[in-house]
Amino acid sequence: MQTSLAYRVLCGAIGIAFVAFGVAAFASFFAYHAPDSHLAIPTGPTGFYFVAFTGCAMVGWGGSLLASIRDAATSRRVGSVTAFALVLMAVVRMAGWVVGDYYAWVGDLLRGEAILFLLLALALVWLRPRPTGEPAASAPRAAGASSVGAGS
Repeated sequence: MQTSLAYRVLCGAIGIAFVAFGVAAFASFFAYHAPDSHLAIPTGPTGFYFVAFTGCAMVGWGGSLLASIRDAATSRRVGSVTAFALVLMAVVRMAGWVVGDYYAWVGDLLRGEAILFLLLALALVWLRPRPTGEPAASAPRAAGASSVGAGS
């Protein structure tokens, strides 16, 4: 039960973070178009359009994580997909860090983000609750039970 609670808290925390970053990314599009704006991200109008689009997706993704914490089956699915996406996000960060073009702009931040994303993905996989009805790994099989399908 402790693992399930920790998993739900983790999904909720990641969901809140994704919604917050998504809203900030969405708002940055409008901040860019404000007169005399000087934002930290060195991109033009097309870049901020994609930043806002990504922000909208993050709000939806974070919302699905927040909604999934009420149902164990849904949280397993959404958490597993989130872990996969976090690994992909870490790969992009590591590639950006290795290439070096982004290193001049953000330094070791990309490496730190990659580590954070990989740790969050590991936590989502490690703490993922078992499906309902699945026996514990150490539970012995019933006498006469076979792993071969019946009637073969």
